[in-house]
Amino acid sequence: MLVMDTWQYFLHRYFHENKFLYRHLHSWHHRLVVPYAFGALYNHPLEGLLLDTVGGALSFMLSGMSPRTSIYFFSFATIKTVDDHCGLMLPGNPLHIFFRNNSAYHDVHHQLYGSKYNFSQPFFVMWDRILGTYMPYSLEKRAEGGFEARPTKEFKED
Repeated sequence: MLVMDTWQYFLHRYFHENKFLYRHLHSWHHRLVVPYAFGALYNHPLEGLLLDTVGGALSFMLSGMSPRTSIYFFSFATIKTVDDHCGLMLPGNPLHIFFRNNSAYHDVHHQLYGSKYNFSQPFFVMWDRILGTYMPYSLEKRAEGGFEARPTKEFKED
Protein backbone atom coordinates (compact mmCIF):
# COMPACT_ATOMS: atom_id res chain seq x y z
CA MET A 1 0.00 0.00 0.00
CA LEU A 2 2.85 2.37 0.84
CA VAL A 3 4.61 1.79 -2.50
CA MET A 4 1.40 2.24 -4.49
CA ASP A 5 0.37 5.36 -2.55
CA THR A 6 3.81 6.93 -2.97
CA TRP A 7 3.91 6.26 -6.73
CA GLN A 8 0.34 7.45 -7.25
CA TYR A 9 0.74 10.61 -5.17
CA PHE A 10 3.85 11.92 -6.87
CA LEU A 11 2.82 10.99 -10.40
CA HIS A 12 -0.77 12.25 -9.91
CA ARG A 13 0.53 15.52 -8.51
CA TYR A 14 3.00 15.85 -11.40
CA PHE A 15 0.16 15.32 -13.88
CA HIS A 16 -1.55 18.33 -12.30
CA GLU A 17 1.53 20.54 -12.13
CA ASN A 18 2.83 19.89 -15.66
CA LYS A 19 0.52 21.79 -18.03
CA PHE A 20 1.34 19.58 -21.02
CA LEU A 21 0.65 16.34 -19.15
CA TYR A 22 -2.50 17.74 -17.58
CA ARG A 23 -3.87 19.05 -20.87
CA HIS A 24 -3.07 15.95 -22.93
CA LEU A 25 -3.40 13.13 -20.40
CA HIS A 26 -4.89 13.80 -16.98
CA SER A 27 -7.61 16.20 -18.08
CA TRP A 28 -9.46 13.18 -19.52
CA HIS A 29 -10.10 11.98 -15.97
CA HIS A 30 -11.07 15.46 -14.75
CA ARG A 31 -13.75 15.80 -17.39
CA LEU A 32 -15.74 14.10 -14.65
CA VAL A 33 -16.39 17.09 -12.42
CA VAL A 34 -18.71 14.94 -10.34
CA PRO A 35 -16.98 11.59 -9.89
CA TYR A 36 -18.98 8.40 -10.22
CA ALA A 37 -17.99 4.75 -9.80
CA PHE A 38 -17.58 3.80 -13.47
CA GLY A 39 -15.46 6.91 -14.04
CA ALA A 40 -12.86 5.85 -11.47
CA LEU A 41 -10.60 4.36 -14.12
CA TYR A 42 -11.68 6.64 -16.95
CA ASN A 43 -8.40 8.14 -18.12
CA HIS A 44 -6.05 8.42 -21.05
CA PRO A 45 -4.48 5.02 -21.90
CA LEU A 46 -0.95 6.37 -21.38
CA GLU A 47 -1.91 7.70 -17.95
CA GLY A 48 -3.40 4.32 -17.09
CA LEU A 49 -0.15 2.65 -18.13
CA LEU A 50 2.05 5.03 -16.12
CA LEU A 51 -0.10 5.52 -13.04
CA ASP A 52 -1.77 2.14 -12.59
CA THR A 53 0.24 -0.48 -14.48
CA VAL A 54 3.74 0.78 -13.63
CA GLY A 55 2.63 1.63 -10.08
CA GLY A 56 1.17 -1.85 -9.72
CA ALA A 57 4.31 -3.50 -11.10
CA LEU A 58 6.49 -1.53 -8.68
CA SER A 59 4.21 -2.44 -5.77
CA PHE A 60 4.38 -6.10 -6.77
CA MET A 61 8.14 -6.22 -7.24
CA LEU A 62 9.20 -4.11 -4.25
CA SER A 63 6.87 -5.80 -1.77
CA GLY A 64 7.74 -9.35 -2.78
CA MET A 65 4.10 -10.41 -2.64
CA SER A 66 3.15 -13.72 -4.18
CA PRO A 67 1.05 -13.85 -7.37
CA ARG A 68 -1.95 -15.01 -5.32
CA THR A 69 -1.54 -12.16 -2.83
CA SER A 70 -1.20 -9.70 -5.71
CA ILE A 71 -4.57 -10.85 -7.10
CA TYR A 72 -6.23 -10.02 -3.78
CA PHE A 73 -4.29 -6.79 -3.33
CA PHE A 74 -4.96 -5.36 -6.81
CA SER A 75 -8.61 -6.42 -6.67
CA PHE A 76 -8.89 -4.61 -3.33
CA ALA A 77 -7.10 -1.52 -4.70
CA THR A 78 -9.49 -1.42 -7.67
CA ILE A 79 -12.54 -1.75 -5.41
CA LYS A 80 -11.12 1.02 -3.20
CA THR A 81 -10.57 3.30 -6.23
CA VAL A 82 -14.11 2.72 -7.49
CA ASP A 83 -15.49 3.39 -4.00
CA ASP A 84 -13.48 6.64 -3.79
CA HIS A 85 -15.14 7.87 -7.00
CA CYS A 86 -18.69 6.71 -6.24
CA GLY A 87 -19.74 9.97 -4.56
CA LEU A 88 -21.40 8.17 -1.65
CA MET A 89 -20.45 8.38 2.02
CA LEU A 90 -22.61 5.58 3.37
CA PRO A 91 -22.62 5.05 7.15
CA GLY A 92 -20.67 1.99 8.24
CA ASN A 93 -18.71 1.63 5.00
CA PRO A 94 -15.61 -0.24 6.23
CA LEU A 95 -13.44 1.43 3.57
CA HIS A 96 -14.34 4.83 5.02
CA ILE A 97 -13.81 3.65 8.59
CA PHE A 98 -10.29 2.30 7.99
CA PHE A 99 -9.06 4.80 5.36
CA ARG A 100 -9.24 8.61 5.61
CA ASN A 101 -8.88 8.68 1.82
CA ASN A 102 -12.53 8.16 0.91
CA SER A 103 -15.16 9.35 -1.55
CA ALA A 104 -15.64 12.76 0.15
CA TYR A 105 -11.87 13.32 0.31
CA HIS A 106 -11.47 12.57 -3.40
CA ASP A 107 -14.65 14.41 -4.35
CA VAL A 108 -13.04 17.65 -3.11
CA HIS A 109 -10.11 16.99 -5.47
CA HIS A 110 -12.50 16.80 -8.43
CA GLN A 111 -14.14 20.11 -7.56
CA LEU A 112 -12.72 23.17 -9.34
CA TYR A 113 -11.24 24.77 -6.21
CA GLY A 114 -9.79 21.43 -5.04
CA SER A 115 -7.80 20.36 -8.08
CA LYS A 116 -4.50 21.45 -6.45
CA TYR A 117 -5.19 19.44 -3.30
CA ASN A 118 -5.90 15.90 -2.14
CA PHE A 119 -3.70 14.09 -4.68
CA SER A 120 -3.32 11.00 -2.49
CA GLN A 121 -4.87 7.78 -3.67
CA PRO A 122 -5.99 5.09 -3.12
CA PHE A 123 -5.32 4.36 0.58
CA PHE A 124 -3.74 6.97 2.84
CA VAL A 125 -3.54 10.77 3.00
CA MET A 126 -0.03 11.00 4.47
CA TRP A 127 1.70 12.56 1.44
CA ASP A 128 -0.93 15.31 1.23
CA ARG A 129 -0.46 16.06 4.92
CA ILE A 130 3.36 15.94 4.80
CA LEU A 131 3.67 18.04 1.62
CA GLY A 132 0.95 20.63 2.30
CA THR A 133 -1.59 19.54 -0.31
CA TYR A 134 -4.17 18.31 2.20
CA MET A 135 -7.51 20.12 1.97
CA PRO A 136 -9.74 19.47 4.98
CA TYR A 137 -13.44 19.25 4.24
CA SER A 138 -16.79 19.08 5.91
CA LEU A 139 -19.93 17.30 4.82
CA GLU A 140 -22.73 19.83 4.46
CA LYS A 141 -26.39 18.96 4.12
CA ARG A 142 -27.87 19.81 0.72
CA ALA A 143 -31.39 21.24 0.40
CA GLU A 144 -32.17 18.61 -2.24
CA GLY A 145 -31.11 15.85 0.16
CA GLY A 146 -27.85 14.13 0.89
CA PHE A 147 -24.54 15.77 1.71
CA GLU A 148 -21.84 17.62 -0.19
CA ALA A 149 -18.13 17.61 0.59
CA ARG A 150 -16.86 21.19 0.87
CA PRO A 151 -13.56 22.63 2.04
CA THR A 152 -13.52 23.89 5.59
CA LYS A 153 -13.87 27.60 6.29
CA GLU A 154 -10.18 28.57 5.95
CA PHE A 155 -10.12 27.21 2.39
CA LYS A 156 -13.41 28.82 1.38
CA GLU A 157 -11.86 32.25 1.89
CA ASP A 158 -9.00 31.56 -0.59
